[in-house]
Amino acid sequence: MEILHDSRDDRVTQLKAFDDKKFGVKGLIDAAAGGPVDVPEIFIRPPDEVAEDLELTRTSLRVPAIDLTGVGDMGSSRREKIVEEVRHASEKWGFFQVINHGIPMKVLEEMMKGVREFHEQDVEMKKGYYSRDPERMVKFNTNYDFYMSKAANWRDSLLVDMTGSNDLDPQDLPAVCRDSTVDYLNNLMKLVDTIFELLSEALGLEPSHLKDLKCETSRNLACHYYPACPRPDLTLGINKHTDATFITILLQDEVGGLEVLHRNQWAEVKPIPGALVVNIGDLLQIVSNDKFKSVIHQATGNATRTRTSVACFFHGQATPPKIYGPIEELVTKESPRNYREFTVKDFMSKFYSRGLDDKSGLNYVRI
Repeated sequence: MEILHDSRDDRVTQLKAFDDKKFGVKGLIDAAAGGPVDVPEIFIRPPDEVAEDLELTRTSLRVPAIDLTGVGDMGSSRREKIVEEVRHASEKWGFFQVINHGIPMKVLEEMMKGVREFHEQDVEMKKGYYSRDPERMVKFNTNYDFYMSKAANWRDSLLVDMTGSNDLDPQDLPAVCRDSTVDYLNNLMKLVDTIFELLSEALGLEPSHLKDLKCETSRNLACHYYPACPRPDLTLGINKHTDATFITILLQDEVGGLEVLHRNQWAEVKPIPGALVVNIGDLLQIVSNDKFKSVIHQATGNATRTRTSVACFFHGQATPPKIYGPIEELVTKESPRNYREFTVKDFMSKFYSRGLDDKSGLNYVRI
C-alpha cells in the first residue's frame, strides 16, 4: 500500500480537493475497487503526536458498567446503590456504560442498521446531503473540523444539528434511516431524564436540578462511520478530545475502538451488547464545579473491520440565551468557584472555532 506524501504548504489545496469530491472517506475505499487504498497526507498524524501517544501505556481496567434495573424505585436501597455507582464513575472516570436501561434491543439494532445503510449506499445518493453549512440541520461530511485539525480523521458522519431547535422534521432525514432515527431519539429521551436525575442526586441535589437547568435541550446527533483503515497506526478515527457537552450518550457496535484516558493510561470502553456509553462533558464539569470530570478520549481505527457509532450530545439551552456557571450549592469555602458564567452559544462558538484536537474548552471559562 502506498502512502501519499505532499508538501504541507499544499494542505489547504489537498483538503479542498478531497472535500469537493463529496464522497467522504468511504469514497476512497469505493474508488479503490478492492485494490490497495492510498492514505492521503491530510489523514496522517504529525510524528510528534504519534510519538507522544506511544509513551502512554494501556491498562486492563475497564470503564464501569452500571445496571439500571430498579432505577425507578425512588428512595430504595437499589436506587441509592445506582446513584453511588454513578457518582464514583463520574468523579473517577468521567465515563460509564449503562445496561438494562429500558430501550429495546430492536430499537438499537435498527438505529445502527440505518446508519450503516446510509453510509454504504451509492455515493450519488449521499452527495445531496454533503455540506459544511452551519445553518443546515441535517448534513453529511468528513470531520466537522476538517480545515482546522492537524490531521483529518478516518471517519464520515451524518449529522443532525438540533442546537437551535428541537423541531426536527423527519422528512429532512435520509429515507434509509429516517424511521430508525426518530424511533431511537424518542426512546432515548426517557433514559436521558433518568440519567440527569441520577447525576443530580450524585451531586447531592434534588433529582430535578439538572433538568430544571435545561441541560438536556439542544441535542446534536452524530452518526459516525469508520471504514476499515489500512494504516491505523498513522491516523485515528477521532482525535483525543473532551466533549463540549453536559453529557454524551453513545451507541457503539461490537467492533470497539473507543478509549478513555484514565490515570494517564488508555482504557478500552469494551462494547457490551445492548449497552449505552455515557460520558461527562465540559459543561457538566463546569456546573459541578469540578466534582465530575470531563476526560480525554479517542477512537482508534481498525485494519480489517468497519465501525459505526451514534453519539447524542446534550448542550443545554442555547436559545433563548441562558446563563450557566457553577451550581451555587456546590460552591463552598472549601470548594470555591472555579469558573465564570457564560452562555451555551458563546461556549459552543468557541468550541467550533478550533480543531477537535486542541486544548479543552474549560480553559475559556476557568477563573
